[in-house]
Order: sequence, then structure tokens, then C-alpha cells
Amino acid sequence: MAAFHYKASTSAGEILEGERRADDEASVVEWLHSQGYIPIRIEEGTAGGRGRSRRSAGKRLFGRKKTVRQNEVAVLTGELATLLRAGLPLDRAFSILMEIADDGPVRQLLSQLQEQVRGGSSLAEAMETQAETFSPLYISMIRAGEAGGALDVILGRLADFMERSKALKNAVTSALIYPAILVGVAGLSVIILLTFVVPQFQQLFEDAGKALPVATQIVIAAGNLLQNYWWALLLGFLAILLFMRHQLQIPERRYRWDGWLLRLPLVGDLIAKLEVARLSRTLNSLLLNGVPLLSALAIIKNTLNNQVMAEALSEVADALRQGHGMADPLLETALFPKMAVQMIKVGEETGQLEDMLGQVAEAYDLEVESTIKRLLALLEPVLILTLGVVIAGIIMSILVAILSVNELAF
Repeated sequence: MAAFHYKASTSAGEILEGERRADDEASVVEWLHSQGYIPIRIEEGTAGGRGRSRRSAGKRLFGRKKTVRQNEVAVLTGELATLLRAGLPLDRAFSILMEIADDGPVRQLLSQLQEQVRGGSSLAEAMETQAETFSPLYISMIRAGEAGGALDVILGRLADFMERSKALKNAVTSALIYPAILVGVAGLSVIILLTFVVPQFQQLFEDAGKALPVATQIVIAAGNLLQNYWWALLLGFLAILLFMRHQLQIPERRYRWDGWLLRLPLVGDLIAKLEVARLSRTLNSLLLNGVPLLSALAIIKNTLNNQVMAEALSEVADALRQGHGMADPLLETALFPKMAVQMIKVGEETGQLEDMLGQVAEAYDLEVESTIKRLLALLEPVLILTLGVVIAGIIMSILVAILSVNELAF
């Protein structure tokens, strides 16, 4: 059995805190419910004290940071949904969350939201004043939940939506860690060879007084450049990054870059699948929460990263205003995967668009993971071979020069 630290609320809103030994967190939750308490946060104890929670509703999200991160918003959303489902009024739920929050931006955010709600604003209106924390998608779903009298349900769906989006992002990030480490180690090896190893042989070659092979001259020149002008190379690299960032901030240039990325083999297919998964999941959540389709498309347009695909949604919205369906205009853009569009078309024809969008999102989440694995299966040997050839080329250029010096000596 492990020791679990818990925080819970009574039906009157009183905060209780304590520890209980149990086999798992589910047992603690069951015990709290049997006592008539509402579990808010559960953390498994460690040798050094309290540990982090393994449940989304029990993660510690309130840190002393200047801004509220989206991970913190996701957990806050789940905790607020739990309290509202238990029948607590919104004002009291905010008070409880403020009591268990550490001093910092999250508590400040809760305080500001509570103050505005007490002043007569709706939760959506209060969140609109915190636009740097809550996205238009988040606010639209909250507004729909308040209008339908199902705010606790909407908050629960929002928490699940954010958790799924985070899982997809983490899957992509995790898949790129190994190639990044591979490139970093190989790049460091090349730098060490050029700045420390090659210069050791340079004096030997100069004393020999013989013209060096072209490959050796190139390697020595590269080493001198890196050794003497590393600061210029670093500034040049930073200048390129700033230039690219500036280009991406210009809508016309960003549109061209995004179009070029979509045309790339393999990469373009991956981007399209990522965007259709995001579109399907977001549209599914909005429609389930009562947001009209046209309004939902306008919101989704601002959530897509690829501007070419986002702009194509404007054409789809125009077709909807003229009484057409959504699937055919999507197909005409030739940007979205045909299988996804056909599934959406089936959903429109059967009147089950929301359910079909959920299936599309799940299917393309799996497709994204599969595509990433295929890309990595291709990328890893290419990287290893390319970097191996570069390092071997540097070493061979030195060996050839050494052999030529030995021939001169004999």
C-alpha cells in the first residue's frame, strides 16, 4: 500500500486535507465519495514527501510563474468541472480553487474571474478579458455551455479536449527527440574535429612543403573559418533565424511558406493529417456544445497552423452560406485527405456529423503517429549515413595528406 495525500471539499464547501493509505488512487477516490466528500486533488506520497499526482485532476498546476500555461488551464478546467458537477455554485467553486492554489498567477487569474462574475459578468465575458490565457475556441465553448445550462459538461469536454491535444503534441515532440540528439551529437563531433583535431596536423603539412590534396585544403580552411570566425557564423545563424521569423510574421510570406510545405513529399502529407485531426476534434467539440457550424468554422480557422488550409475554410464557409454541404467544398480544395472528407460526407448524409468528426479525429491521430514512425524510419538512416560520410570525409582528407607527406619523406 502507498500513502496518498488528498484535498477534498465537503458539500458545504469546506476544504479537507489529509493522508490515507490505499492500493491506488481509485481506492482513495472511492473512500472520499463514501464519506460524502468531493475529491479535488490526490497525490501519491514519496520518500521525500508529497509526490505529484498521476491523475489529470490531481496534477499540481499552480506554480510561481509570470504567465498561466495551457497545461495549468487544462487541469484548472478539469477541477472546476468536478466542483460544478458536485452541485457547487460557480462563485464557491472559484473560492475553493483559490484556497488550494499557491500564490502566483493562477490564483490571481481565479481572483479576477471571480470578481468579474460577482460583478454580473458571465464566465465567458470574464474570460474574454483574459484573452492571453483563454483562446477564442475555449471562450466560445464556455459561452455555449452557459447558454445551454450545461457548463459543468462543457468544462469536462474542454478538459478532455485539451488533454487529447496535449497528448498528440507530446507524441510528435517525443518522436523528434532522437533525431535532434543524433544531429546534435554528430554536429558536435564535426566541430571538435575541425577546431581541435585538424589544427594539430596543419603545422605538419606546412613543414612538408608539398601541395596538399584539395579535400585536405577544404577541411583545413573550414577548420580555420570555424576557429577564427565562429562568432560571425553564430551571428549569421541568428540572423537567418530572425529573418525566417520575420518572414513568417508577414501574412503573404507565411502563406507561401505554408503552401510550399504542403507540397513537400511526406512532410506535406503529415501536415495535412495533423491539421485535419485538429480540425475534426475542434469542430466535434464545438458542434456538440451547440455552436453553429458557420461560427465553428470561423473559430477553427484561427486554430489551424497552416494558413493555406485555414484560408480554404473560408471557401467552405461561403459554400455553406449558399446552401451546400461541407464535404464537397473541402474536397474541391484538394488540401484535405480524401478519406477524411469522405467520412465527413457520410456524417452529413446520415445526420451524424458530430460522431463522424470524432471518429475522424481518432483515426487521424493514429495516422499521424504512424506517419511520424515511417518518416523517422526513413530519416534516421539518412541522417546516420550523411553524418557518417561527413565525419569519414574529414578523417580521410587528413589521412590522405599524411600519406602524401610520408611519400615525400621517402
